[in-house]
Amino acid sequence: MKRFFSNPIDLSKVDVLIYHLPDGPTLSVELDGLASFLDFDMEIGDICDTSDIDGVLHFFPRGNA
Repeated sequence: MKRFFSNPIDLSKVDVLIYHLPDGPTLSVELDGLASFLDFDMEIGDICDTSDIDGVLHFFPRGNA
């Protein structure tokens, strides 16, 4: 089932973005001032937002989710 409307992500609570690359490695990026450059609505994949708990946003690109 496709989602036509995505839930907006509040990046003000996010400190670190963890991008889960295919085949297991991860890329961790601190978002100090970079949040305005990110647009997750244009990305294809799944997002796990744990920013309320630990300030981390996990992104799993399609094919790795």
